[in-house]
Amino acid sequence: MSGTGTRRPRADAQRNRERILAAADGAFREQGTGASLEGIARQAGVAVGTLYGHFPNRRALCAALLRERHTALFELGGELPERESPLPALEKWMGAVALHAAAYRGLAALLMESLDDQASELHEACGRMAAITEGLLTAAREAGMVRSEVTAADVHTLMNAAAWMREQVPEESAEHLLGLLINGLRSGGESR
Repeated sequence: MSGTGTRRPRADAQRNRERILAAADGAFREQGTGASLEGIARQAGVAVGTLYGHFPNRRALCAALLRERHTALFELGGELPERESPLPALEKWMGAVALHAAAYRGLAALLMESLDDQASELHEACGRMAAITEGLLTAAREAGMVRSEVTAADVHTLMNAAAWMREQVPEESAEHLLGLLINGLRSGGESR
């Protein structure tokens, strides 16, 4: 009998969690990561306390929403050195991270803040992105394809700038501007 009593709340809790995530995805797509958490709870049909019971803060909610996307991004980062030469691998990574960080308006800034905030639920994922970036940048630098003074922090800032650009200009323009950013990293300043 006690098994039955514990299963129902877990099933209800799982349904509530799924409804909250669906409502948050919709709200973040429409309004950005600054969307009202109370509004998300209302849209999900749950009390705001239920939302906070599952996700104690905005970053925890974002981390849950991005979990699958992060996994796919990390898999790509692991495969790129095997599939591409160093500079194209770095270019594809930068494009993928910029696209990822542009999933929701304001996400790029949230990710940048979380890289330095060890208490953030997004910190671990940001650390993994940073490690992949460092590895790809080091390989490109060692191959003489990237300027020696370029740091991983530079590349992170540029990727987040590229994500922000995606919020401001049409996709074609964003791709063009990302290409210009990448060309600026090349050793000798040569362009494609």
